[in-house]
Formats: sequence, C-alpha cells, structure tokens
Amino acid sequence: MKTVHIKKDDTVIVISGDDKGTKGKVIAVSPEEGKAIVEGVNVQKKHVKPRKQGEEGGILDVEGAVYTSKLQLFCSNCDKGVRVGYKTENNKKIRVCTKCGKEI
Repeated sequence: MKTVHIKKDDTVIVISGDDKGTKGKVIAVSPEEGKAIVEGVNVQKKHVKPRKQGEEGGILDVEGAVYTSKLQLFCSNCDKGVRVGYKTENNKKIRVCTKCGKEI
C-alpha cells in the first residue's frame, strides 16, 4: 500500500501541469493509484446517454484524477502550498505546516 500525503476534504494547490496554480478541495483519494480527484481541476467532457425514459442526456463537465505528486497541501496561514510535517500529541499523529508549524 502506498502512502499519500493528501486526505479527503483537504484544500490543495496544483504545482505542475495545465492547471498549475489552481486551488481546490479534494473530493476523493485513491492511494493504490497515487491519485486524487480535486474540485475544478482536470475538468473533462463526458457524454451521457439517457438511460431511463424522461431522463436527459448531454455533455457533462467531470473532474478527472490527478497524480498526488502534482498536488501540495495549502496552508491558509502561509497562503501558499507547503510540505507536510508530522507531530505527535496524546499518541495522535497530527499534520503540520513545515513553514509556520500550524496544524493543517
């Protein structure tokens, strides 16, 4: 099992690729593939055919998966993407910003 530094509901920033500089919220994470789906990043067109009577088909905008190596956690205190450090408090592992030390 691969370890991923990003979890669901984190705010991240894209550091490389077409969507570089885009900030968004993580919708889903797949540690096996090393990928994450982020709101508003890697948006693709999906053609949907109506399945039931009365249902509409059409072209939808859907977010595609992005490699987690292209993402960095966003620190609201530093106002930029930062690396993640870990601290233990009361036998719990807590993620912290390596720049300012604030809990993420």
